[in-house]
Amino acid sequence: MDAVRIDKWLWAARFFRTRALAARACSLGRIQANGMNSKPAREVRPGDRLQVENEGGSFEIEVLTVSAMRGPAAVAQTLYRETEASRAARLKLAEERKAMRELAPAPVHRPTKRDRRRIIRFRGGD
Repeated sequence: MDAVRIDKWLWAARFFRTRALAARACSLGRIQANGMNSKPAREVRPGDRLQVENEGGSFEIEVLTVSAMRGPAAVAQTLYRETEASRAARLKLAEERKAMRELAPAPVHRPTKRDRRRIIRFRGGD
């Protein structure tokens, strides 16, 4: 097998939990292959460069091998190689998110019924 559909490959490489989610990401323009937006039926081959945006972040990867079957995570990681710039950018973004969480502490307790009524009144509710 020298080529496989990009939505099937993204699912097999574990970038998306379902193939339908991978196809939807392609349709929304969140997947670029060799610098161009790709449709779900586009075939991916070894050597292709992909930009993948999902809830985990933005990845710039090079396809090493193709597979149409979803396997263990250890096997899925051998299907591609992430660029160093992409890895550094994702780590930097994760550190920034962690720092923002520390600056804005979580509330000490849940709002009481009285607090919720005040919030609703403040927002213009009944």
